[in-house]
Amino acid sequence: MDLREWLTARGGIAHRSDAAEHGFAPRQVRGAIRSGAVRRLRAQWVALASAPDDLVAAAAASARLTCVSLARRRGWWVPDRAPGGLHLQVGPNAHRHRDDATLHWGAPLVDCGPRRLTASVEDALAHIAGCCLHEDARVIWESAVRIERLDVEALRLVEWREPRSRALAAEVIGLSDSGLETMVIVRLSGWGVPLRQQVRLAGRRVDIVIGSHLVVQIDGYAHHSSSAQRGSDVAHDAELRLRGYTVLRLSYAQIVHGWEDVERTLQAAIARGLHLPPRQRR
Repeated sequence: MDLREWLTARGGIAHRSDAAEHGFAPRQVRGAIRSGAVRRLRAQWVALASAPDDLVAAAAASARLTCVSLARRRGWWVPDRAPGGLHLQVGPNAHRHRDDATLHWGAPLVDCGPRRLTASVEDALAHIAGCCLHEDARVIWESAVRIERLDVEALRLVEWREPRSRALAAEVIGLSDSGLETMVIVRLSGWGVPLRQQVRLAGRRVDIVIGSHLVVQIDGYAHHSSSAQRGSDVAHDAELRLRGYTVLRLSYAQIVHGWEDVERTLQAAIARGLHLPPRQRR
């Protein structure tokens, strides 16, 4: 395997110390750089032309990818209104600046060593807590818990340095099936009615139960697109109604762009006692 093949297998970019440990002598690396087969990024990194732009930028700045940039790279659900651009973690004594990036300064919670171009999950979550609106941060944290299979109790034991991180660690529960579900939970959490997530009713899980009998099902971008699945959803909704539940289905557009209308509908349902058992309704 030559250097280019090795770099390809590693995602197109690597620390030169890793290359040396895998048998590529410094002269081989220098020769590959001179020939244009690979490019040098600062003193310690080499990359192919096809290497991901965000990792190349991190290497060029002697930084690590963090915050929403790491969230997007790892596939966490990031709301559209969350901050864009490149987010980099830099040490407290870093001297290099990037005008086109948001820099997160300070010593890391988890020191991953000089050969990593991505911050730890914990550091990324801390930066998200400080960089995003609370609701958006909660959405991303819940997604991270699900995708990374994080233990919620262990997350609460992290020595978070900022109040916003500690607050989110106390709030996150890891039950949301989607970012949209987290949005709804956050928005309803101050209403003074009990909320439960991922409750099993009539043989299937439902997204949210308000009180005991108001069911909210959330349909995302491409939710249940097949006719067979849609028919199954309709049949389950009918079974819930026969058992005394009220079922409301919400779409992505309603939650993200039409929340005021959703809020009015939910308030009207609660005012009519639809969140209560049928025998308790007036």
